[in-house]
Amino acid sequence: MNEPLVSVVIATYNMGQYLPDAIHSVLAQTYQNIEVVVVDDGSEDDTSIKMKGFANNSKVRYLPQKNLGQPKAKNAGVKACKGEFIAFCDADDLWSADKLEKQLPFFDDPLIGVVYSEVSNIDGKGDVLRDVERYSRYNGQVTEKLIMSNFIPFGSAIIRKECVDELGAFDESLPMGIDWDLWLRYSTRYLFQYIPDQTYIYRIWEGQMSSNHRGRYRNAEKIMRKFLKQYPDLLSPEIVKVAWADIYTNY
Repeated sequence: MNEPLVSVVIATYNMGQYLPDAIHSVLAQTYQNIEVVVVDDGSEDDTSIKMKGFANNSKVRYLPQKNLGQPKAKNAGVKACKGEFIAFCDADDLWSADKLEKQLPFFDDPLIGVVYSEVSNIDGKGDVLRDVERYSRYNGQVTEKLIMSNFIPFGSAIIRKECVDELGAFDESLPMGIDWDLWLRYSTRYLFQYIPDQTYIYRIWEGQMSSNHRGRYRNAEKIMRKFLKQYPDLLSPEIVKVAWADIYTNY
């Protein structure tokens, strides 16, 4: 098979009610050279029972572990990946069947490290919701835009494994915002490509983590300080000032 292997990481915790649908949506890709790495982060529901339905599928690997939290679960999945490209799907979300077919061709440009897309929304029952909010998306060298806000829908992104090899995976010291931290690091060396197709289906339901505005602010501040310390001369003082002002007003 000449098509490069794509590894899809699904880190899950007590999402047995939705997990099989997420896995099936990935397996239903028109692009078929994939592996699905499911990391069960100590689930206490029926996840292990649901995963028995995939026991005979050679494309699905099930990796149960004790509860270590989201960053470590995702990193365990990334570490287990064998593909040239890595993608993610949250256990309560879905992929469109043509996601990989539409996004992978952009990696023909060796400078592009991340290809991401637009999303659509469904509710807990799977009914389509009207688009709630639209964000500005950007292509190319995106650090100056990304430092202002994380405009990349996490599950929509596909990355070169080369990015992980060179710049690392998720920062396990962060309780949240691990994707923003990741994108900021990758943006220092790679170009980003956005496609307007809705290839990721995000589920909005009552069981999701509640908003923690104070925690989000403190975490965003921590990520900013870490990034600016690591790359002190990358951004102009003017951009940095605007970015700090944005954090103060939006978190």
